[in-house]
Amino acid sequence: MPLEMNREVFITCAVTGSGGTQDRSPHVPRSPKQIADSAIAAAKAGAAIVHCHVRDPETGKPRRDVSLYREVTERIREADVDVVLNLTAGMGGDMVFGPVESPLPLKTAGTDMGGATDRVEHVRQCLPEICTLDCGTMNFAEADYVMTNTPGMLRAMGGMMTEMGVKPEIEAFDTGHLWFAKQLVAEGVLAPQALVQLCMGVPWGAPDDLNTFMAMVNNVPKDWTFSAFSLGRNQMAYVAAAVLAGGNVRVGLEDNLWLDKGVLATNAQLVERAVTVVENLGARVIGPEEVRKKLGLTKRAPLAA
Repeated sequence: MPLEMNREVFITCAVTGSGGTQDRSPHVPRSPKQIADSAIAAAKAGAAIVHCHVRDPETGKPRRDVSLYREVTERIREADVDVVLNLTAGMGGDMVFGPVESPLPLKTAGTDMGGATDRVEHVRQCLPEICTLDCGTMNFAEADYVMTNTPGMLRAMGGMMTEMGVKPEIEAFDTGHLWFAKQLVAEGVLAPQALVQLCMGVPWGAPDDLNTFMAMVNNVPKDWTFSAFSLGRNQMAYVAAAVLAGGNVRVGLEDNLWLDKGVLATNAQLVERAVTVVENLGARVIGPEEVRKKLGLTKRAPLAA
């Protein structure tokens, strides 16, 4: 396919994630205030979108506590900088199996299975412009952990997001996830002109080699908007790759802790470096208002509980 570089690029900062990184860097935010402050700093550095999970403020372990999401949301919305809010809805589909000869019952530690309504309750209350929809089930490299998103669950959650007026960001970890996302659009569960995040190099999804990346890109419909990222040391390489392939970019501590070898990063530093890469390619970094116009987003205050 011919090179179709994106000349107007938005940057998403994935602020903290749900991986076990909280003890590997002092810059990984835990409390709602820390998460919001890091998101605000990323916005000031050039991120148009901040993608937020929440964690236990004491242990740093991932949580699905609606009150934590509400606090993060309010703090970001009250800040002196504008930014598009993107909340995860990927929690609540976690299954950890027992030994291979006796996989059931599931292990209590790490297993967290919620119903569709429960998994998007924080989205209903906070009403971000965007929330994520992981469009498939996948093995992860962490022991016998499976990220579980059945077709029925995805149809239910996607329909709720659409009804709320919150734009789903389809998270595609492999080509089959894109296939099903296109089916959801065909069925009317998701609106046309969808938004998709290509998640590269997450074990055991799509590897982050360029052949696989272009296979993913070539499966994105022409009227969709896509962004892409990879993990660790390949994060900045994928900033360039995504722009050159016609997409937008994601960086942040959810995906990479390092600025340089031996140098731990902050979210703002990763965004600043991504801005430099994008601009050195000859593209322009666009801000939150342009992103809202491009994606048809609605900025709203939270509903009352």
